[in-house]
Amino acid sequence: MPTIKEIAKACNVSVATVSNILNEKGGVGEKTKEKVLKVIEEMNYTPNSVAKNLKTKNTRSIGVIAEDMTVFALPDIIDGITEYCEKVDYQILLVNLRLFKKFKDSYYQNDDYKVIVYKEIRKLLSKQVEGIIYVAAHERLINVIPDTIPIPTVVAYGFTNKPQIPSVVVLDMTGAQELVRHLISYGHRKIGVIAGKKDSIHTQTRLEGYQKALFDGNILYDPGMVVYGDWDRKSGYENTDILIEKGATAIFCMNDFMAGGAYDRLDELGLKVGEDIAVVGYDNREMASYEKPPLTTMGLPLHDIGYRASEVIVRLLKKEELHAENGIYYIECNPFIRKSVNRIEEGQ
Repeated sequence: MPTIKEIAKACNVSVATVSNILNEKGGVGEKTKEKVLKVIEEMNYTPNSVAKNLKTKNTRSIGVIAEDMTVFALPDIIDGITEYCEKVDYQILLVNLRLFKKFKDSYYQNDDYKVIVYKEIRKLLSKQVEGIIYVAAHERLINVIPDTIPIPTVVAYGFTNKPQIPSVVVLDMTGAQELVRHLISYGHRKIGVIAGKKDSIHTQTRLEGYQKALFDGNILYDPGMVVYGDWDRKSGYENTDILIEKGATAIFCMNDFMAGGAYDRLDELGLKVGEDIAVVGYDNREMASYEKPPLTTMGLPLHDIGYRASEVIVRLLKKEELHAENGIYYIECNPFIRKSVNRIEEGQ
């Protein structure tokens, strides 16, 4: 590959002139510029941007550490990160830890994988990334980012409890509240819940939204109307009978897979969703729109989480002041109102 000195020699101009043309600094005559650009094309010259960036400490690159790209939430979050970075001319260096593939969800409960994260952070630092975005596979407290990390860092889809390391998370509480308000607006007052795992932040915040909606609707909260599943279709199926026996006219499932399981069991019981009983889900997974009838659900703002995380990291790089309380940015969910909620008359 030719060097900038060889380009200058072939054009009988100074190295500074070629550099000015490459960096679009001006001050060069149009004929000289055309001559140099023609030689650059003929000699297939490509500037060594890596060396230049290392020299100036301005690589315009952001490291992205993904816990596991096979988990459904991550591709959309990464897409949001990529979109904003493209917009502001930053490249991303993506690391896929494959934690779910290696440990299933057991790693959610401990920090044993911290050594893996530290290793990848060191690799990214050696590549002179200007900032790091850590993308969690499941919203929870993230304790694996070292306090001594020397560059701006943001966590997407997880909490850090460290204002200096901002978090971008889902506003789950208001999403659940909106869904349950929708059920109440259709006359439902006996609203059962198939929740996720008890120790999940998603479960806890969505349950809080459910309780707030009941309070707003002057409906007494009954803990017996809440059963706990395992996020899978089977647990939705197995818990449906309990809520039917308690007289539920509507079932709020905390994800779409459990809602699908409720559909399966209700069909066996001869109850038609959207006519005899209402069902709503959460997440807006692809299967939700294909259920019969299509499932009313709450969509996660995954792309927006990634986009906002990139905005925050770039603002940190520019040393702009951030104003999020405790360093936490909440992104609102988007409802998808379909055909799975029936209207009932008062007293039913």
